[in-house]
Amino acid sequence: MTASLFDVDPRRSGAPMAVRMRPRSLDELVGQKHLLAQGSPLRRLIGASADQTQSTTSIILWGPPGTGKTTLATLVSTSTGRRFTELSAVTAGVKDVREVIDRARDALAMNGIGTVLFVDEVHRFSKTQQDALLPAVENGWVTLIAATTENPSFSVISPLLSRSLLLTLASLTDEDISELLDRAVVDSRGLNGAAELSDDARDHLLRIAGGDARRALTSLEAAAGAALDVGSHVIDLAAVERAVDRAAPRYDRDGDQHYDVISAFIKSVRGSDVDAALHYLSRMIEAGEDPRFLARRLVILASEDIGLADPSALHIATTAADAVAFIGMPEGKFPLAQATIALALAPKSNAVAVAIGSAQDDVRKGLIGPVPPHVRDSHYARAGELGHGVGYIYPHDVPGAVAEQVYGPDQLGLRRYYRPTRYGAEARYADVLDKLRQALGRQIPNDEL
Repeated sequence: MTASLFDVDPRRSGAPMAVRMRPRSLDELVGQKHLLAQGSPLRRLIGASADQTQSTTSIILWGPPGTGKTTLATLVSTSTGRRFTELSAVTAGVKDVREVIDRARDALAMNGIGTVLFVDEVHRFSKTQQDALLPAVENGWVTLIAATTENPSFSVISPLLSRSLLLTLASLTDEDISELLDRAVVDSRGLNGAAELSDDARDHLLRIAGGDARRALTSLEAAAGAALDVGSHVIDLAAVERAVDRAAPRYDRDGDQHYDVISAFIKSVRGSDVDAALHYLSRMIEAGEDPRFLARRLVILASEDIGLADPSALHIATTAADAVAFIGMPEGKFPLAQATIALALAPKSNAVAVAIGSAQDDVRKGLIGPVPPHVRDSHYARAGELGHGVGYIYPHDVPGAVAEQVYGPDQLGLRRYYRPTRYGAEARYADVLDKLRQALGRQIPNDEL
């Protein structure tokens, strides 16, 4: 007999649907096909027996939330028959790590049974905590499976990373998520066939999920509850919208998404793609990113990537930063968007950034030299006796206010750091600069240009 919707009321089902629907075998796993091919390290590990001589390869699983990291760790332990121990980096300390390792070593010595140690959010472990794992991994006392949403190259210590196999999980595709939703509707661990999922509701759940299986199943469970509240056996778009206010952007202000999205934002503005820039700006605003951080990045970009091609860009960016600080959020999104649009549409030049970078490179290499005497400070007693300021030509005393004299140290020679482009307003600076360098006596022979 078909179960009633009340029988599978999400509010009466105990564990969350995302937990109940966790795959019990590789056959139920969706996505990550690149990690589960025949002969792959993960496939060999899952196929190993409890005998510790089979495989003790430790693994670091790196990927976004809801892509199967915890599921894969569980499948390794259940398929191999090994002991399974889980530590959360949020709550475990060094003492907890050492106790787990001691028990694993005893079990291996006395019974020959290996231990799978799953460490969730390993990036939250301190260096000391990660160091405590090294002897167990190196000696094969445990098979470590560590999960992280952050780049292990930055969040996991090098000795532990070098002793482990790094496997990267990808966000699930819409097809993967759709398969999970359909399974959850009919599976006894899910809705048990007591409700139908409409096509438009499924499409909205896919948008909300953003490649995250856990989010998709959690949203489905909430939508089923919303349908139950009105006595409906159909989960429609209205039910989903009642249950889920909006799609929470996948964004961790301390993790990879923070760096990836801001990088994409800056590159979109630099590349003059205003629509992509506004998309990334919206993602960061919706995720609660610090608006002052966004404003600072726009100020930097205004000089680094636009510079004198549009001198007003820096004024626009700094004004937006002041406005955001003054009015706060959510209204601060308007000056941020205005500055983003203006800077994306502005002509681009990195001549300013190249100029200061080249000058700094020379200084760091030791090309500094003494300041020429005639341009040294002469506003103190006996400065003239030292030759300071002697021979200096005051520019305002000559026609055109440009005096032909040497300002830089001798070692500087005829080096040219600022090389203006012909883009936007910078073309005017290029014309002016040629004349100024000629008036200063800094023209370079044609065969040296």
